Amino acid sequence: MMVKRKLHPRPQFIRENWTSLDGQWDFKFDDKNIGLLEHWQKGFSKEQTIIVPFTYETKASGIHKEEQHSVVWYQKNFKAEQADKLLTLNFEGVDYETTVWINGHLVGAHRGAYERFSFDISRWVTAGENLITLRAEDSLDCEQPRGKQRWKKDNFGCWYVQTTGIWKSVWLEERMTSVSLELVKITPDLDADQVVFRPRVLSPIDLEEKLVFEAIVTFSGEVVNRIRDSLNQNMQAFALDTRLREDPCWGTKVWWPNEPNLYDVTFRLYNEKGNLLDEISSYFGMRKIHIQNGQVLLNNTTLYQRLILDQGYWPESSITPPSVEALEVDIHRIKELGYNGLRKHQKLEDERFLYLCDVMGMLVWSEMPSTYTFNDIAMENFIAEWQAIVKQYYNHPSIITWVPFNESWGIKDIAHNKEQQAFTETVYHLTKAYDKERPVITNDGWVHTISDILTLHDYEEYGEVLAARYADKDAIVNNDIQFNKDFYAFADGYNYQDQPIIISEFGGIAFSTSKKEEWGYGHQVKNDEEFMDRFDKVHQAVQDLPYVVGYCYTQLTDVEQEINGLLDVNRKPKLAVPQIAAINERRLK
Repeated sequence: MMVKRKLHPRPQFIRENWTSLDGQWDFKFDDKNIGLLEHWQKGFSKEQTIIVPFTYETKASGIHKEEQHSVVWYQKNFKAEQADKLLTLNFEGVDYETTVWINGHLVGAHRGAYERFSFDISRWVTAGENLITLRAEDSLDCEQPRGKQRWKKDNFGCWYVQTTGIWKSVWLEERMTSVSLELVKITPDLDADQVVFRPRVLSPIDLEEKLVFEAIVTFSGEVVNRIRDSLNQNMQAFALDTRLREDPCWGTKVWWPNEPNLYDVTFRLYNEKGNLLDEISSYFGMRKIHIQNGQVLLNNTTLYQRLILDQGYWPESSITPPSVEALEVDIHRIKELGYNGLRKHQKLEDERFLYLCDVMGMLVWSEMPSTYTFNDIAMENFIAEWQAIVKQYYNHPSIITWVPFNESWGIKDIAHNKEQQAFTETVYHLTKAYDKERPVITNDGWVHTISDILTLHDYEEYGEVLAARYADKDAIVNNDIQFNKDFYAFADGYNYQDQPIIISEFGGIAFSTSKKEEWGYGHQVKNDEEFMDRFDKVHQAVQDLPYVVGYCYTQLTDVEQEINGLLDVNRKPKLAVPQIAAINERRLK
């Protein structure tokens, strides 16, 4: 089952019959924006081929042109054995505005770069050959969530080559009937030894037939519990006990980083006659995350977080993972370096990555790619996409924190601007309305409004200076001390409410380089000895702070011109891994 899941683009929601459409597609630039006028949606003369899901900017695509093109077109043929099959066409991620046709018929459009979207294409599919045509329109606008994508001609600072068009997997899925499950929201209730399932059904509007929902929960192949009951409304709650039968008192198998227990579950949907309408394979983890008395608790136990910043870039494929195996390598490396978690920075990763984190016990902070302008358009774009992302990733036990904003990007005047402050409060409460349990961080790094965790970014290179700056907790939380130039802990009108405190970016050490554009934080070091001395001292400074409950080191790998990774771009460690691990793990002793 693990092999089956890690290869599936949606590992937590698997129907048996699906087909990957990754691979070779026809591709064409549309710099004059004439494709619609010339009806390219009905088919266009092939200009070149592209390897999906890699964007034209990457080597892996087979094209590798880094200049910006606003409009691009894709087309691909697929076969259908018969015309009456019920087919869903799924896109894991296309940047940014997408329009899709089947055999020249418009089937739908989507706006956003990072979340999954799907179209029911059944009515337009014919027996035999069928044509998918896709038009993607992107821009350098700062109102759209860009993350680390540049909005200038060339790379600068910590912003890199843009991503245009299809950058995640494309796949077809066959459904049994027109009545099917759209999703099942899975909420663990560890204290009650229960899991709560809330199914949402896609069905014709005029459907009057009663439906029956079934869930069968297993652990290591043995049935733990099951339920089969009438489904009277969408998002109806079904609670099941998760204790194993041989040990009903202590029998819930808890998800821990060092013991990432996962339950399997099969969801089925029936009509009132008992006919099977849909069947889904899924899984979940029983874990609890909450905040109490200035601490983050995992499964009611104090958690000290040793995180590393992970941007998820590869030299040949940019933000698209070159393979599932490449994702596994990164997680293994993070564990070997002594970290128990990661902050996926300014990116929503391939969902197979989250599955591997679930399986391997890796804690994850999930962060939204930033906009860089504050106006009504930016707010509308941000909120729509963020809602979809929280909904899509909610069931993954590895995700323990939501990070919608970072370092005032897109909200640069938040310290004093009431509209920007209200916007972050809105996003905070919207996130908590859908997910009441996970902590939400508004404006990770500084100038917080309401936030479940107080996070601070500080790239001070001298350990003794770092220690002195944070020696007085009250001075930090009461805005008496500036850090990182002109930033304080809280925005005007907000104050400390006993939140846990985490240094969520620091370090960023880079070796000396002759290339002017390559950089790290602070002075570059000349050799391994200098690197380890500085690495040791800044970590010791943070680890010695009694009120700080975790940290996030910058960063896992080099990324384009930013060369401050513990690994190079090819995932080769720059230093002795056991030395790094020993420093990270000494807090455990």
